[in-house]
Amino acid sequence: MTALDTPPLSPADPRRAGLMAASLAVIGVVYGDIGTSPLYALREAMLATGAGAAGVERATVLGVLSLITWSLMLVVTLKYVLLLLRADNEGEGGTLSLLALAQRALGRPHRGILILGMIGAALFFGDAAITPAISVLSAIEGLTLVTERFQPMIVPMACAIIVVLFAVQSGGTERVARFFGPVTLVWFLVMAVGGIAALASDLSVLAALNPIHALRLVTSHGAIGFAVMGAAFLAVTGAEALYADMGHFGRRPIQLAWLVLVFPCLLLNYFGQGALLLSHPEAIENPFYLLYPDWALVPVVAMASMATVIASQAVISGAYSLTQQAVQLKLLPRLRLRQTSDVAQGQIYMPEVTFWLMVGVLFLVLTFRSSSGLASAYGIAVTGTMVVTASLAMVVMHRHWRWPVWLTALVMGPLLALDIVFLAANLTKILAGGYLPLGIGAGMLVLMVTWQRGSALVRTQERASNLPMETLLRQLRSDSIATVPGTAVYLTATPEEAPVALLHSLKHFKALHENIVLLTIVTADVPRVPAEAQVTMEEIDDRLRRVTMTFGYAEEPDVPKAFLQCRKLGWKPDIMATSFILSRRSLKLANRRRMPGWQSVLFFYLARNAASASDWFRIPASRVVEIGTQVNV
Repeated sequence: MTALDTPPLSPADPRRAGLMAASLAVIGVVYGDIGTSPLYALREAMLATGAGAAGVERATVLGVLSLITWSLMLVVTLKYVLLLLRADNEGEGGTLSLLALAQRALGRPHRGILILGMIGAALFFGDAAITPAISVLSAIEGLTLVTERFQPMIVPMACAIIVVLFAVQSGGTERVARFFGPVTLVWFLVMAVGGIAALASDLSVLAALNPIHALRLVTSHGAIGFAVMGAAFLAVTGAEALYADMGHFGRRPIQLAWLVLVFPCLLLNYFGQGALLLSHPEAIENPFYLLYPDWALVPVVAMASMATVIASQAVISGAYSLTQQAVQLKLLPRLRLRQTSDVAQGQIYMPEVTFWLMVGVLFLVLTFRSSSGLASAYGIAVTGTMVVTASLAMVVMHRHWRWPVWLTALVMGPLLALDIVFLAANLTKILAGGYLPLGIGAGMLVLMVTWQRGSALVRTQERASNLPMETLLRQLRSDSIATVPGTAVYLTATPEEAPVALLHSLKHFKALHENIVLLTIVTADVPRVPAEAQVTMEEIDDRLRRVTMTFGYAEEPDVPKAFLQCRKLGWKPDIMATSFILSRRSLKLANRRRMPGWQSVLFFYLARNAASASDWFRIPASRVVEIGTQVNV
């Protein structure tokens, strides 16, 4: 039974009401990005063919429409909505969730899979910076059709809208979605109405449903056909955000909203633009806005402006989810995170991500100053991420779903090949601005590789100075060490060895608490771990315990709350009578460096600005004792 093959629900059924409410929220947050593509996708594809106001060939219009239609059908509907939304990691989606699922399916860490996932995640951040910039600019540019006097105001207005958008993120995705959902619903209906009105004048344009027109356009125009493919890909650029946002809303609302509303409205609008171009070639200047009569132009521009703000929310929410997963998977340093919903665990706010993403978006707006300029930069990051996603999905289908190789290749192979062709088509735009998303992606990849490498070196250094547990146990039983009342918890990544903070306590105080806990925190390859399975405990002797806490990669670790599970295991800790003794590392450059100088400096910067362990694990500040240690890197 598929996600859509569920028994019918009565109108009064609360599950149906919940599904409808979630689907409405999905329309606002998840489909805002792809829902604004009609503003520029068909126009840029037509311009790529060399068409102009002087004349538009019928075969060209049908070819571009067919290419957009079948891209939406194959890339979005088949690959993402029907296939990849089923490749969820216990409800979570996105490149890193797929990475964790693939690693679990393989049964062991695989460096090639890890690097592939890191590349896909890095490229997604490039997409997250460009989407708000091109969406907001394309909407505001409609004002120039009212009067050219608006031209100097386009960039300042776009910057103001972007600043407001990022300022409201602290309210949380739930509040944003509650407002955005109804607005975007009206936007899709407005698009459908505009398309129907133009389509009614020339139904022959429906011939573009035949994929032969797309194949003929691409194969008969040589290099131009390749460029048209890159421009037509703008119609599907919200698909990856769709998958990344699955943890916020779930699979069924996303599928229902696409099949019932979003996909039909998009097709109606694109076909309406095609019919308009056949009868009025001069409309190629802005075929979307010219679908509407003059009296409706200003209201439609206002709706488009709101819709593009909403479009940006899809990638912002996806960037939050992806960053949280990257932190838990130890690909990025700990960043401040705040849960914004008491009901939906996946809805979060990350102030550092918000700030730097806003800076990147504003930089792009001020640099390119028009949606046409940004259109050349768009697409490379998205197609690169899609290639990675399809590759990881093939691993999951074969190893996790137990599909035979031939079936995996038959289903996913053609879709991967299509993604590669789209990537190749977009790579032709590198010099025209495509270097920007690649640069952003490369920068994020360098950050992740640096953090991983530096963290591994720090762990190696600390392990070299650690003491085996057998040696520590002998010292604990000696009379030379004083005992003080209370419980001390020491965080350690290697439970078989004594942590550095404990050794420094012995060195400086010549005393230890009467109850000692060695706490190890582990990140699982599933998004969430049930509370009853989070904690395991081992009593080494009458005063020493080893506790392991396991959290999912999409969870916010809460150590005090998890400690309550120890009561069920026979030990009743009192958090307010417990001291958490943590190591505060002081990093210094070693005489013989194990990393290049620039990478060491970058790692030091990341480590210095990472959230403290006490904040990340929600340990009360009044119960934390930090002991400084020096590590040479």
